[in-house]
Amino acid sequence: MKKYIYILVAALLLAMPFRADAGKHRSYVIGFYNLENLFDTYHDEGKNDYQYLPDGQNEWTEAKYAKKQHNMASVIRAMKEDNGCWHAVLGVSEIENRHVLDDLVNQPEIEEANYQIVHYDSPDRRGVDCALLYRPEIFKVIASEAIPFTFDPSRIDWSQWTQEEKNDFKTRDVLMVRGTIDGEMFAFYVAHLPSRLGGKGADLRPRGAEIIYDHAMKLQQEFPGIKIVVMGDMNDNPTDRSMTEFLRGKEKIDEVTDEDFFDPFLSMIKAGYSSLYYQGAGNIFDIVMVNNALANAKRGTFQIRPIVQKKYYGRVFSKPFMTNQSGPYKGTPFRTFSGGAFVGGYSDHYPTYIVVSK
Repeated sequence: MKKYIYILVAALLLAMPFRADAGKHRSYVIGFYNLENLFDTYHDEGKNDYQYLPDGQNEWTEAKYAKKQHNMASVIRAMKEDNGCWHAVLGVSEIENRHVLDDLVNQPEIEEANYQIVHYDSPDRRGVDCALLYRPEIFKVIASEAIPFTFDPSRIDWSQWTQEEKNDFKTRDVLMVRGTIDGEMFAFYVAHLPSRLGGKGADLRPRGAEIIYDHAMKLQQEFPGIKIVVMGDMNDNPTDRSMTEFLRGKEKIDEVTDEDFFDPFLSMIKAGYSSLYYQGAGNIFDIVMVNNALANAKRGTFQIRPIVQKKYYGRVFSKPFMTNQSGPYKGTPFRTFSGGAFVGGYSDHYPTYIVVSK
């Protein structure tokens, strides 16, 4: 019962969404969406994608693939209609390769946005990667790189791991893309941190967060005043140590220093918002946070803005068509498969986003 009260509260709080045409500020939407296993129907050499083949466990046919692409594009289009503008930058995860992204940005629902792509193949065994979609007339890319997962140097004690286990561990790279928006330098990190494996897996997400943090701090030193956005499926909540200790996420803007990040979803998870359900409980694994240069920006420059009830600085985007309306999963994201059967839904995650303006 408590879960459904939280869902109702969240829905009511979303009654006054951001719109780009509201007010005189120049505003841009920046967000993240886990596309839940956006695979094509072909085998990628060296990857364990067999269940997403026509003769695989999921009987992943061209018709199912086309339905999935349409669904993902429909959500992106719905966010545009709600906000009055396309995302300027949209990080995505659980995509198989560049091919599925090319198909996505050319879907009729979103092709007018003219999204361009930054993507690198990662060593993840299933072959899923992170990527960045961006509008080139807004965000001018200067540089990008794939940051691999490494165990050292780290503050984490890895004594329980053998060198062989470390060598055998494969996961997604973190994507970093640097460029400018209206002449101001930005860097976007897109992550899909390691899954909740149990046993020895507890330190993998803190290590992933540590990798992002260390890279971002070096970037701040190299480019003073750079505005940094860290986004992704963290497989952890904003309240978990990976986010609060290793990425130094803070709940309130006035707590943020140059060594911290402002995490809008810390207050939102406490208010009952959820971007997915894991083991029956609501969570926000889909996090977007910003550095001090965006949280406490200099006058006349881009700054993160409240967008829900003029109180919350993040939004979990959910609509009835993206949500189960009946049955045991009522009120949770309407996903592609349920109980092993193709149900033609969207994703097991809701997208999340922030707005920056000046």
